[in-house]
Amino acid sequence: MRRVLILCTGNSCRSQMAQAFWASLGGGQWEAESAGVRPSGYVHPLAIRAMQELGIDISAHTSKSLDRFQHEAFDLVVTVCDHARESCPVFPGAREQWHWSFDDPAVATGTEEEQMIAFRRVRDAIKERIETHLTSRS
Repeated sequence: MRRVLILCTGNSCRSQMAQAFWASLGGGQWEAESAGVRPSGYVHPLAIRAMQELGIDISAHTSKSLDRFQHEAFDLVVTVCDHARESCPVFPGAREQWHWSFDDPAVATGTEEEQMIAFRRVRDAIKERIETHLTSRS
């Protein structure tokens, strides 16, 4: 089984969605984890809602610190925000490290429905990127 660690700043939105997609799309060949450089302490309710729209439940996920995984081996580490990339330029336990920059939906303003548009856009972009990666590597 291959292992992937997805990193972002707060581990509340992007990395949580990516972890769930990687686990569900990986065909049982991947173990996915996520963490934050500065964990927020919660998973954003709109990220939970956006994933539920696709039938994926991340409500039991927790926001975790990068420190928890510092001494573990991963086949791949993916940073999904620029801040995480700058704060963690090298992850010693990774065979490969990539950077995929996605906007932070948590900073979206407006009504809840307007914010959901941002969450759906980022969710769909993350899903597409992971699907492309998994298809190209199969």
